[in-house]
Amino acid sequence: MGRSIPIWVLPATTAGRPVVYLLSGVDGGELGGSWTQRSDIASFFADKNVNVVVPLAGRSSYYTDWIADDPVLGRNKWATFLTRELPPVIDSTLDTSGRNAIAGLSMSALSVLNLAIESPGLYQAVGSFSGCAQTSDPLAQALVFSQVANYGGNALNMWGPPGAPAWADHDAWLHADRLRGTTLYISAGTGLPGPHENLNAAEINGNFQALVDRITVGGLFEAIVNRCTTPFVDRLRALGVPATVNLHPTGSHLWPYWQDDIHNAWPTLAAAVGA
Repeated sequence: MGRSIPIWVLPATTAGRPVVYLLSGVDGGELGGSWTQRSDIASFFADKNVNVVVPLAGRSSYYTDWIADDPVLGRNKWATFLTRELPPVIDSTLDTSGRNAIAGLSMSALSVLNLAIESPGLYQAVGSFSGCAQTSDPLAQALVFSQVANYGGNALNMWGPPGAPAWADHDAWLHADRLRGTTLYISAGTGLPGPHENLNAAEINGNFQALVDRITVGGLFEAIVNRCTTPFVDRLRALGVPATVNLHPTGSHLWPYWQDDIHNAWPTLAAAVGA
């Protein structure tokens, strides 16, 4: 991509350990919305003896290879970076075991599925939290366009006009059979208020308007995500592709829930990579 990409790394305490890659949401971790700033991964993984790698860039990119440079977002070749350029550097520098897990949330919940589909064998486990696996459906395409536009980008430069082959190529629902053999953990909420929607919750601190925004905006977005996740889970089951599924009865589109997700998913991911 012709630029430096900042990477946050928590190295394992011994050599020969696996790697956990964590991708952030729509801001790519560039503007405060990263795993390192919005969750407890530093303390959570401190005693796990694994290598944790978090790219701190990629806003509105879907962590994919774009077909054209974007006037605002520039050159995006994230699939190339994440699957071909970064892993050899991480493996050689940290003397890893060569086994990898990857997890993402919101925007990157689709990305991690596509990266696993496009690079068979690179990741032994995938965690997809609060994402929409479909891209060839008109409503799903509208969601993608809105997420790319969030930071001024144009999804036409990513995969071309709706109906172009790249949209179907990146539809994890269509290619769910190619996830067979990869350990999967899929989760989403319903949008209904849950344990993190209260005045004493983190980042609310008694602010009633912040709580209203969390319930309405975050709740609506997670309800949309749930309508994407349920068909994807049904598709996996119809194909006989095993997955650990955690469809919460409540919960909005919110970092505290994704922190819960990585905690809940870790035993599944760890077993797959030998952590």
